Amino acid sequence: MRIGSQEGVHGVIHTYLALYIMDILALIFLLVLLYSNNRSDKQHIRLFSHGIIFTVLVILAEIGTIAANEAATELRSLNIVSNVIGFALTPVIPIALTAIFDTKTFKKLGLLLFPTLVNVAAVVLSPLFGWIFYVDEVNHYARGPLFFIFVAVYIFNILILLIRTLYACQKSLYPIKWKIISLFLFTIAGSFIQLIYPAVYVTWHGVTLSLFLLYILLIEFDGSFDILTQLYNRAAFVKALKQLRAKKAFSMIVMDLNDFKEINDMHGHDYGDEVLSDVASIIRSSFDDKCSWYRTGGDEFCVIRRDSNEEKLKEQLNRLTQSLMIERQNNKNLPTVSYGYSIFAGNKILDVQTILKKADEQMYFYKNLHKSKKH
Repeated sequence: MRIGSQEGVHGVIHTYLALYIMDILALIFLLVLLYSNNRSDKQHIRLFSHGIIFTVLVILAEIGTIAANEAATELRSLNIVSNVIGFALTPVIPIALTAIFDTKTFKKLGLLLFPTLVNVAAVVLSPLFGWIFYVDEVNHYARGPLFFIFVAVYIFNILILLIRTLYACQKSLYPIKWKIISLFLFTIAGSFIQLIYPAVYVTWHGVTLSLFLLYILLIEFDGSFDILTQLYNRAAFVKALKQLRAKKAFSMIVMDLNDFKEINDMHGHDYGDEVLSDVASIIRSSFDDKCSWYRTGGDEFCVIRRDSNEEKLKEQLNRLTQSLMIERQNNKNLPTVSYGYSIFAGNKILDVQTILKKADEQMYFYKNLHKSKKH
């Protein structure tokens, strides 16, 4: 675009400022939507709101740099402060969003935060040494010799966000892989346009739109959880079955609480809900990260394990039985669990319903055995 007059330059700048104000208003609206959403996990809402707030701060910093660049030396300090905020916070946004789907990553691998801290340090010291950027005495901005550190850290954190989000979806067998990839490609494309053409302010318009799209995916993802037990619900289980592939081995365990109707009749449905929640917690703690857990009915549960290791499967089922036994010492009304499992070795014709039926038949055998022992 060729600008032929000073008025034209001011007109373009004012257009960018107006668009950024629209971005901020849109993000405030998204924040309201987020906190009025009762379907999403509270921790997800809190972490997502951090990402939104950081984005608003960076956009405000971008507005500060645009406004300062229009002025002479009197706004040099605003220019410097705005650049420090923008360059320091931008790589933090993907970190905040990563924690939505995967809160354990940075607890286990704290070194992943090291590049972000290096960038923050380099940015904060840039007004003195001009590493990431520098603003000269007449208020002219330029990229510093270490600007590549900011770019590398931002890309690194974006990749962490993409990889860990995809891992979380794969772990739960949740089918939003291509939606996530498309969303990130869109975000990265907008960022690189501004990196290549600094005068074209498009990054944060793209990020704003991406946050709205990510919010839609978050609602879809959180809507796959059972509110009472915080396990995946029946709808998510049906989706997970469709994601199973003939080439990949897996194991399926079905479970049913013994005498749950009697517990409900004797102690009431509120107590029955507590029992379901307690059993769900024991199921989560008994199986490792290769497993996804589902509440498929009233007192029915299912676990899908992403391998065919029967020895490991039996070890974890034994852990489940032992944990329930220990809990029953404190709570005699906690029911026992009947279960059955079926293993698919992979690389052959896959019939999910047959595998599910086999596990069901084994589970009902133990359930009937439990009933016969009672009588």
